[in-house]
Amino acid sequence: MKSLNRRTMVAGVTLAAGALLLTACTSDAEGGDDPTTGSSDSGSTGTLELRVATFPPGADAAAYEAFAAQEAQFEAENPDIDVIGVEYEWTGPTFAVQLAGGSLPDVFTVPFTDSKTLLENGQLMDVTAEVEELGYADSFNPIILDGVQDDDGNIYGFPRQAYAMGLHYNRTLFEEAGLDPDNPPATWEEVREAADAIAEATGKAGYAQMAINNTGGWQLTAQTVARGGRTQTEDGDGTYTSTINNPGTKATLEFLHDVRWEDDAFGFKVDLDWGTINQEFAAGNVGMFTSGSDVYTALVRDFGMDPAQYGLTVMPLEGDDPGTLGGGDIAVVSPTVDDATKAAAVKWIDWYYMQKLLNEDAAVSDAQVLADSGQAVGTPVLPVLSRELYEESLVWIADYVNVPVDQMAPFTDRIWDQTPVGEPKGKTQEIYALLDPIVQAVLTDENADIDALLTQADVDAQALLDQ
Repeated sequence: MKSLNRRTMVAGVTLAAGALLLTACTSDAEGGDDPTTGSSDSGSTGTLELRVATFPPGADAAAYEAFAAQEAQFEAENPDIDVIGVEYEWTGPTFAVQLAGGSLPDVFTVPFTDSKTLLENGQLMDVTAEVEELGYADSFNPIILDGVQDDDGNIYGFPRQAYAMGLHYNRTLFEEAGLDPDNPPATWEEVREAADAIAEATGKAGYAQMAINNTGGWQLTAQTVARGGRTQTEDGDGTYTSTINNPGTKATLEFLHDVRWEDDAFGFKVDLDWGTINQEFAAGNVGMFTSGSDVYTALVRDFGMDPAQYGLTVMPLEGDDPGTLGGGDIAVVSPTVDDATKAAAVKWIDWYYMQKLLNEDAAVSDAQVLADSGQAVGTPVLPVLSRELYEESLVWIADYVNVPVDQMAPFTDRIWDQTPVGEPKGKTQEIYALLDPIVQAVLTDENADIDALLTQADVDAQALLDQ
């Protein structure tokens, strides 16, 4: 149902998308750095400076307080290493520029989808010997470890976090629309109905979706998988066949068309990416959107969301072979660093990212520091190690969990019943970028020819895969 009044109301509450910048920022705990200036007054000599990725621009001061406390702990154990924190956020278009320009930190993170291309291009440091010496190479989920190994089994990064796709929703907007936030939508048709009810009752976007900077293709792929489709097949000989033009992708685009044009429940922000959709959702301007299950931390830490508003459920599944797209990121070492910096980088990655997954004392220490500074503890993720280790770690940190677990129960109670599906391996980010304009076309042109768009997308994607 269309409404001119609703359009006017939505236009009045949308926010302008801000540019995402990678700017230096540090939090030298012992020297008392200002996290907003990146200045360092440690004055130390004879120490190795290690530049490590911290948080995206906009993270609150409490996040840096927690980081400073952890940094101080690490430096107390490793007095020959001076950790320098650097603001960092991965985005498809900017990452390549930062990598080519040599301006990335010594330690940074990249999505699983980029790891294969980067290691094939010689842009990641081989850490096989270091991972084996640390003793947990055999503890990784083999499906996840495969994302950082070459054909010879060499390891080029530390898988440190994984997620499953979920449906995030605003409990306050649900209540204002007369919906039960404890009983979120379980089908795509119910998502559409809830979006329409929210838009009608509140004037806010009932549903929104990412569409730029490769995120449009990412979420189109995720929802294709949830509807039983796959955007490419692996032929078994190192080649891939594009299958973008399938019923699951078409159904996803038709859903977006109907929410946008038939129901007028989408709103006017059709140029959102990961950061800007989080901003809109945290501000209470979006009723529902799909993204990784781990995004709660960023919503609260970086975008100031009120935890009471938050709800999380599993992705609705339909079709003959539905699944839940998974993903995550890896901690990697710049290939340009010297041996001493590499050794320091591995120490930091093991201490900061990995030990809390393996060791009770490290897990409790990490959780306590985060909780004491008001940071999220217990955000739903998928285990990069075994499920048993993950569930044991939740027992270790139970006293410090501070996220609204009851509001996430629709996800955590059901996610293990869904079939996990990895992201497509062939030219992943390039094809995500190729799919962005298709999502944008459907959201900006009521008469977009979905069949023609998908036919051409398969041709263009296959050309990329054949390179």
